Amino acid sequence: MPPKPLAIFQMGKPPADIRQVHQEQSDWILAALGELQRPVAVYNVEEQPPPSPSAIAAAVITGSWSMVTEREPWSERIGAWIRLAMALELPLLGICYGHQLMADALGGVVDYHPDGREIGQRLVCLNADAAEDPLLARAAPRFPAYLTHEQSVLLPPAGATVLGGTDHDPHQIIRYSPTALSVQFHPEFTPALMKACLLRRRTLFVEEGFDLDRLCLELGPTPEATGILRRFVEQIGE
Repeated sequence: MPPKPLAIFQMGKPPADIRQVHQEQSDWILAALGELQRPVAVYNVEEQPPPSPSAIAAAVITGSWSMVTEREPWSERIGAWIRLAMALELPLLGICYGHQLMADALGGVVDYHPDGREIGQRLVCLNADAAEDPLLARAAPRFPAYLTHEQSVLLPPAGATVLGGTDHDPHQIIRYSPTALSVQFHPEFTPALMKACLLRRRTLFVEEGFDLDRLCLELGPTPEATGILRRFVEQIGE
């Protein structure tokens, strides 16, 4: 019997200018993972219903240009699916929007960050509990990661463990169960993609007080962040 696929839940589409040059969220995930030993199934959840959790080996829930608090029907469907998948102990990894949606679906609080957006390359600092986490034990205690978000997990769900944060957002990595984890940052981003996300809204970001030239110059490799995504897939069972 062939192995069950890894599911990538693509949470909507990027803006057209990003999509024309850099493709879509699922493409970024696949490029970051490189050659895989198992099949992959991509679900554009705005247009497709999610699969039964029993039909897949694991799921990665991507970022989005939507907001969790908008309560779009497709997003709420995936929130309900997350609760079902958690009950079945399916391996789950949420990224950015996926991070916020997992926290929201499991009883946390998500909303606009009171100090505004977080963008560019930032330093993620791991907490002491991360030393025992299967996805983080091999990571450096402090590592750079790419971020672009306005909303954040303001209050994690009861029983969840926060494993790392930035000086802006202390809830960057949350462990919900032995099989479910989410990250606010983007382990799948490249410097070129992060730069494109910065420059396409240059006027707005400058008005908000960001130094776009400095942010672009700071962009460099983020192998520790990408390693979390890769280890998640490597540890999926049959």
